[in-house]
Amino acid sequence: MAWRRMVLLAVFLPALLKPAQAETIALRDGWQVQSACALQAEGPRISTERFRPQGWYRTSVPATVLAVQVHAGVIRQPYFGTNLRAIPGTTYPVGHNFANLPMPEGSPYRCGWWYRREFVVPSAGKGRTWWLRFAGINYRADLWINGRRLADSSQVAGAYRTYEWNVTDAVVYGRPNVLAVEVFAPTEKDLGINWVDWNPCPPDKDMGLWGAVDLVTSGPVALRSPMAVTHFPGASLRRADLTVYAELQNAARRPVHGVVSGTVAGIRIEQAVDLKPEEAKTIVFDPGKYTQLQIKDPQLWWPYPMGRPHLEVLDLKFVTGGRVSDEQRVRFGLREITSELTDQGHRLFRVNGRPLLVRGAGWSPDMLLRQDPDRLREELMLVRDMYLNTIRLEGKLETEDFFRLADEQGILVMLGWCCCDQWEHWDKWTPENYQVAKESLRSQMLRIRSHPSLLVWLNGSDNPPPADVERMYLEVEAQTHWPNPVLSSASARATSVTGPSGVKMTGPYDYVAPSYWYMDKGSHGGPGASIRRPVPGLRFPASAA
Repeated sequence: MAWRRMVLLAVFLPALLKPAQAETIALRDGWQVQSACALQAEGPRISTERFRPQGWYRTSVPATVLAVQVHAGVIRQPYFGTNLRAIPGTTYPVGHNFANLPMPEGSPYRCGWWYRREFVVPSAGKGRTWWLRFAGINYRADLWINGRRLADSSQVAGAYRTYEWNVTDAVVYGRPNVLAVEVFAPTEKDLGINWVDWNPCPPDKDMGLWGAVDLVTSGPVALRSPMAVTHFPGASLRRADLTVYAELQNAARRPVHGVVSGTVAGIRIEQAVDLKPEEAKTIVFDPGKYTQLQIKDPQLWWPYPMGRPHLEVLDLKFVTGGRVSDEQRVRFGLREITSELTDQGHRLFRVNGRPLLVRGAGWSPDMLLRQDPDRLREELMLVRDMYLNTIRLEGKLETEDFFRLADEQGILVMLGWCCCDQWEHWDKWTPENYQVAKESLRSQMLRIRSHPSLLVWLNGSDNPPPADVERMYLEVEAQTHWPNPVLSSASARATSVTGPSGVKMTGPYDYVAPSYWYMDKGSHGGPGASIRRPVPGLRFPASAA
C-alpha cells in the first residue's frame, strides 16, 4: 500500500502545485473610443451593459487618442506633408515646446475621451484574486467597472506610473463585465510625455491608454518584479554572487504563511515567508546566506561587441497551502555595471570590470507611440549595423518588447527623465508633482530593473534636480534596489548631494568633423550627452566622456 500512496502523491502533487486556473486576459482588442464632448452619458451608465455605443471608434490598445483617429482614417497620416499642422488643435507656434503651452481653445483634446471595453471573466475563476493592470495612462483618468468607480483623476495621474487594482469584488463571472476609462490630456503644469525637439508634439499630447491593459489572476498572494543582481567578488570573473529580489502583495484580509521558491540560472532557492493581512513585502535571497548563489565559472552577459549577451532564467513562485498562489519568470544576464570618476573627472563605465567606450545615439519612438514589433526589431538591428552599443531614452521609456530585444542583442540603454518642461521646472512644482514624480520613478524602477541592457539612470537631463528632489529620487532607487549606476543629470553641473556627474553636454548640436570627437578640451568639448537635433529613429551620440 505504501507504494500506491507514493504513486498517487507523484501523480497529484504536481497538480496541487499549479495555480488554480491562473490566467492572464490581455485586454488588447475590442475597445471603443469616443470624445466625452460628443456624449450625454457619464461613467455610471457608460460602464454598464445598458449603454450601447453608437459611432465610436474601434481600436486595440495600446493606442493614444490621435493614433485611434489615424487608424480609423478620420485623420490623415500626420507624417506626410503638412498633415500634422492640419489636424484640429495643432495651432501651437512652430518651433515651440507644446508641453509648456495650454491646450488651445477649440481643440478636440481639451475634452476627456472615453475608452470602453467589455470582457468576460470565466466562472472557473471564482475563488481567485483578480488584478486589473494598466502599464501606461496619459495623463489622468477616471476608471469605472460595472457601474462602479474604481479610481478618479486625483488617484490616476502621471504618464509614467503603472497601476494595479484588486478587482475581485468588482467583477462578475460568466457574463460581460464593462470597463470604461475617461482619460484627460496633460496640462502645461503636469509631468507628461515631452518631445522637446526630438519630434513634433501631436496635438493630443499623446493622451490615452499608451500602455497595455491586462486582467491577471493570483491566489491570495501576488508575486511581482523578480530580479537577480550580479556582483563579482574578484577581477577574474570566475565567481558571480547573485542576490535575488521579489515583491509580494498579500491580497487577503488574513495572515498568510507560504514559501517563495524557484530557480535562478538553474539553481534552486527557497524561503519561508509570513505575511500580515494585506501586507506588501520585499523578499531577498542573499548569497551570504544562500551560498548556492555563489556561482562558479558563470556564463556572462556582455554588450555588443564585447561578447555574447548570454541570458539566464529566474523563475519564482509563491506557494501556500500546497498550491501555487502566483509565479513569475524573467530572463536576466549575469553581468555587473559600475561607474567611477577618473583622475580627470570624467565618468567611466565598466561592464564586468572592463572599461566601456560608449558609442551611442539618441532614440525616439513613434510620435503617436504606436507599436510595430517587426519595425522595432529591424531598428535595433540597424543600431548594431551602425556599430553602436548604446542608445539613450530621454523620457519616452519604451515597451517591454524594446527592452527584451535590447537584452537579446546586447544593446545598452541609457535612460531617465526629460528636460525642458515641468519635469525640470522644479521651482513650480506642486505637492502633486512631487508625488507623481516619486511614484513614476518607483513604477519604472520595478518595471525595468531586471533587464541586463540597462546601463544608467539619469535623474535629470539638461539640469540636475535640486537637493530635495534628488534625495527623493535616490531614496526610491534604494528602496527598489536599482542595480545600476545613477547620474544626477546629463550635464556637467555638480550637486550638493552626489557631487560632480563626470559628463558634459556643451554640444555641438549639429554636424562636426569626426576628428572633433577625439579632441578633449575639458568642459568645452567632447561628446554631448543630450544632442538636440531630431532625426527619425536615431540621433548622434548620447555619451559620457
